[in-house]
Amino acid sequence: MRIGLASVLVDDQDKALRFYTDVLGFVKKTEEPLGEARWLTVVSPENPDGVELVLEPDGHPAVGPFKLAMVEDGIPWTSFDVNDVHAEYKRLVGAGVRFTQPPVDYGPVITAVFDDTCGNLIQIAQMK
Repeated sequence: MRIGLASVLVDDQDKALRFYTDVLGFVKKTEEPLGEARWLTVVSPENPDGVELVLEPDGHPAVGPFKLAMVEDGIPWTSFDVNDVHAEYKRLVGAGVRFTQPPVDYGPVITAVFDDTCGNLIQIAQMK
C-alpha cells in the first residue's frame, strides 16, 4: 500500500492552481470537469509520477469553520519536503508569499509555515 493522492481544500480552484504552479513550482497533472468543479491535481516536477495533490473545492459547510480554526490556531494543513528551508523561504518571500512562521530549527527538522492564499497554512520541512 502507498499514498497516491493527498488533498488540500481550496476556496477557488483557479486561484489555487495559479499559486501552486506559478508560485510554488508544482505542475498541473490532471484537470477534468466534475460537476461545478474539476478534478484538479498538481505534482512535483521532480517526481511527476509521484503523489498527486488534489486542489479540492472547500464547498462543504463543515469545511469553512474547520479551516478557520486551523488557521487561527496556526496549524498547517499539510507539509511539503524541501531540500533547504532557508533557501525556499527566501525564494517564496521574494515571490510575495506571506509566512506565519519563519524557519525554525526543531533539532532533527527545520520548518517554516506560509499562507497558501486559499485558506490554508502549509508547512515546508527539511530533515537534517
